[in-house]
Amino acid sequence: MTITMEKFEAVLREKTTVQRMYLNGNWITSVSNKTREIINPANNEIIALVTEGIAEEVDIAVKAAKDAFYKNGWKTVYARTRADLLLKVASKLEERKEEFAMLETLNNGKVYEDSLADVEDAINQFKYYAGLATKPHGQTYEVPDEIQAMVVREPIGVVAQIVPWNYPLVMAAQKMSAALAAGCTLVIKPASQTPLTLIRLFEILDEVGFPSGVANLVLGSGSVIGDVLVNHPDVDKISFTGGTSTGKQIMKDAADKIKKVSLELGGKSPNIVFADADFDTAVDYALLAIFAGQGQVCSAGSRLLLEKSIYDKFVPELVARAKKIKIGPGWDKDTEMGPLISEDHLESVLNYVKIGVEEGAELLCGGNRITDGELAKGNFIEPTIFTNTKPNMRIVQEEIFGPVLVIQVFETEQEALELANGTDFGLAAAVFTNDGAKAQRVIRGLQAGINWINAYHPTFNEAPWSGYKQSGIGADLGTYGFEEYLLTKQINISLHVQPSGWYKG
Repeated sequence: MTITMEKFEAVLREKTTVQRMYLNGNWITSVSNKTREIINPANNEIIALVTEGIAEEVDIAVKAAKDAFYKNGWKTVYARTRADLLLKVASKLEERKEEFAMLETLNNGKVYEDSLADVEDAINQFKYYAGLATKPHGQTYEVPDEIQAMVVREPIGVVAQIVPWNYPLVMAAQKMSAALAAGCTLVIKPASQTPLTLIRLFEILDEVGFPSGVANLVLGSGSVIGDVLVNHPDVDKISFTGGTSTGKQIMKDAADKIKKVSLELGGKSPNIVFADADFDTAVDYALLAIFAGQGQVCSAGSRLLLEKSIYDKFVPELVARAKKIKIGPGWDKDTEMGPLISEDHLESVLNYVKIGVEEGAELLCGGNRITDGELAKGNFIEPTIFTNTKPNMRIVQEEIFGPVLVIQVFETEQEALELANGTDFGLAAAVFTNDGAKAQRVIRGLQAGINWINAYHPTFNEAPWSGYKQSGIGADLGTYGFEEYLLTKQINISLHVQPSGWYKG
């Protein structure tokens, strides 16, 4: 299928029409009468207006979810019924996947092929959790008494889900599909910059017939909507993906009421390349690790750890190839790297470049906003690489969340591990070597939840997404992500109904 710019523009709706939130089975405009402008990061043009929610609308959404769970019986709906609804969502999303991918590119800025892959992931997430909903979860066990003992799993209840702007659709889908399959009801808030594909996903949920109140969409800022959701007394669990500082605050707030939380937070992930690695493969993945998604990926390989003996060969090739990356809007079929999400975020990344130079790191390439031609209208930055770094530098320790790579050098396995584990984060890591035993030794020594050997970035809905240290708690995806929405209940059934005989009187 040939995707033209006209087709991209065709997925946009009338820009003066305010897009609404979805509460208790109804599309509503906020009583605040305020709207938010949604911006295309490739040219900073307004592409949509959405209603801006307030605290009272969170109350409506949570009440609807609570009523749907307890009063209207979603928690007792047959698993097969829940599965059928999820499969219908997957089917409808499949029919409209190009539309969703184009809209994601316009709203988020990522390359169209990446957006399409995200939509296909979302489709498969609904299918995966539809299948998991009907599978056995629970157990029976033998005890030394005339008792039939068992464990059953039950849905937690009302779930608040908060998703980031870098994967607006797919991260919403993975949380929603798992929670709905488990029998929970939900209130979800997208990032205020990127709500458009989630709004359309809710159109599909409405179309396939989810009962009122089971899934609710609130729109607005994190400081208003997010805070009220996290602290709402009727929310039983919070699932958040985003920045580490926000995640810490959510944990503190949730502690007051002992709420369940799962947090997928930041990263400063090491990509370790040994001298015996396949050279071309290692260079290729070093680029992909940091420049995919413009570096706006929590698991980005933002630290390249190079064995000293190959530094002089590896780095010139890496820099030469980085300079050839085709930068442009995501709708251009030749684009390999798109814009950053916003001007504010662009300024944040540029400030980190300045910090790196001031700290004494050597800037090998990039570091500038692109101001040529049409790209001057958007939030474009050159692929950036630093070397001669020290472990205590801010650009080495802090998540930049942009296309900025820092190089560290090691001579031994032990030194590689110490450097790799030398941050507060532990989300992802990779090892490149042709020595299988060494790869296993190093991987097992790494403090990271997601790991690769001789690859970077491929992930699967069937496997858990989780972090060590300050990269998070709990998990999304796989059976682990499903279990995040279930409680464990022990049941003991007497096989001989008779008095206990304990009291003699």
